[in-house]
Amino acid sequence: MSEKLKWQGELISIQPRIRLTRSFDERSHTYLGYSLRIKGVIGSEEREFLIGIGKAAQAKYALRAGDVVSGESEAVADSRLEAVEFYKTSKLRLLNRAIREPGTPPPPWHGVPPELSVYRERGHRRLDAHTYQAKCTRCLWGCRMPVEMIIDQWKPGIRRYRCETFCYGPKSCPSYRPGPRRKVPGRKGMTWEEPDWVDEDATSHRAPDD
Repeated sequence: MSEKLKWQGELISIQPRIRLTRSFDERSHTYLGYSLRIKGVIGSEEREFLIGIGKAAQAKYALRAGDVVSGESEAVADSRLEAVEFYKTSKLRLLNRAIREPGTPPPPWHGVPPELSVYRERGHRRLDAHTYQAKCTRCLWGCRMPVEMIIDQWKPGIRRYRCETFCYGPKSCPSYRPGPRRKVPGRKGMTWEEPDWVDEDATSHRAPDD
């Protein structure tokens, strides 16, 4: 069992923690919980770091940006399958609740993120990685997903890994940029390019400002 590190700091943002599995033109999601971006101290280091928590912990504390929190977490066993650095969090404590003050209108969107079922119902669009890094890491609608790609369904042990960024937010968001289409490798050197209609279909039930 890995050693757990104690940590404490200010919650900079909270986003859904979701893993994406691709098999050529098919994809599926695993809803793991939430990712906490924290500015503080973990172990003996003072820096920004990413902590994974489960949906039950978030339901209990309703964490949002600005809260001061603490806990203990393990380093992830396989960084290819996680977008956070630490998980299996225990002894989570809310030390100070952020005071909600009027500020500039979104984006980015702050506040308490919705339940994971809401993200699943909303659907996502691909989000340019540079745009995510520059403008969306502090938005509750942004998500950086680890992607596990099954290259050959007849040889499921052959897999590749990467990360992709997505947006669950309003389609009218002025910061949104889709970036290039995603290409998925397949058996015998084949490649499938995900068409734009996939995103359009996933979010077609939402109005522009929803």
